[in-house]
Amino acid sequence: MKNKTIGIIGLGKMGGNMAMQAMDKGYKVLGYDLHPNEELQNHGLEQSGSVEEMISKLPGPKIIFIYVPAGAVIDRILEQLGALLKKGDIIVDGGNSYWGDSIRRSHSLKELGIYFVDCGTSGGVDGARNGACFMAGGEPEAMEHVAPVLKDLAVENGFVHTGSPGSGHFVKLVHNGIEFGMLQAIGEGMALLANYREELNFPEILKTWNHGSVIRSWLIELMARVYNEKQGFESVPSYIEDTGEVNWLVADAMRMEVPVPVIAQSVMQLFTSRDTVRISDKAVAMMRHGFGGHPFGEDEGIKYERKFGKTENVESNFLYKKRGSKS
Repeated sequence: MKNKTIGIIGLGKMGGNMAMQAMDKGYKVLGYDLHPNEELQNHGLEQSGSVEEMISKLPGPKIIFIYVPAGAVIDRILEQLGALLKKGDIIVDGGNSYWGDSIRRSHSLKELGIYFVDCGTSGGVDGARNGACFMAGGEPEAMEHVAPVLKDLAVENGFVHTGSPGSGHFVKLVHNGIEFGMLQAIGEGMALLANYREELNFPEILKTWNHGSVIRSWLIELMARVYNEKQGFESVPSYIEDTGEVNWLVADAMRMEVPVPVIAQSVMQLFTSRDTVRISDKAVAMMRHGFGGHPFGEDEGIKYERKFGKTENVESNFLYKKRGSKS
């Protein structure tokens, strides 16, 4: 019989919205977070004052989801849960933990008779609220209880049991690497559109791309939506923040000796967005000045030569857009 009562530790954007969706689908949700959430309580969530209180109210086998940032905090929570749970209970880490950490954690909990499921969760906040995509690794005995819950909280065909513990977070990590490559390609495409010889209608182009084209996607849809909300690129800072997971994937690829040039380059480009000092560029300028007397900074004569030095194909000159023009 399906367990219709679950516990969730971490009631932020992901955990909180997952709790809302579960309650909408008939689940009783017991939650714990350092900060009480009145909206969730009004929606029907039973928020406990402690982890111990939450666990005491869960039926067995207890299923507890963890939605907190990756890192040492996960180990602290697991240590606490390990002392409170019984043989056959199940812990599901729904965050972006490193797959190697998940294998280690699974082994430690298995010694206590507790199952560990590493569940990569995709779809963002909207997915957590309305139907996510789950990539879950875990023992078959654990998945027997967890899979029906995840299928209820997923979009249609949005659940896969990837294999043994660790595989779920590995598959999600690869997913995130692919995502980075796609983001970079779309970003570069936007830059090309912005530098065309005349101003283009970004919203209409993006709308068209998302109807029948090979690159139609949720990312293109989001690009169009945010472009319209921000009314262009001017108000958006170029600094790109991230939580570092794809760095792990690039390091894994190097150890596996699997070439991932697109994913690796997307990470490098992300780092470039944060470089406001640009020492490497200044170093190149110094060396070019040293060997060729090239100027520091812009030079109108050289800019002209760069654009019009080639006379064979005059039409190519019209590709250039004047510096400072906007899209």
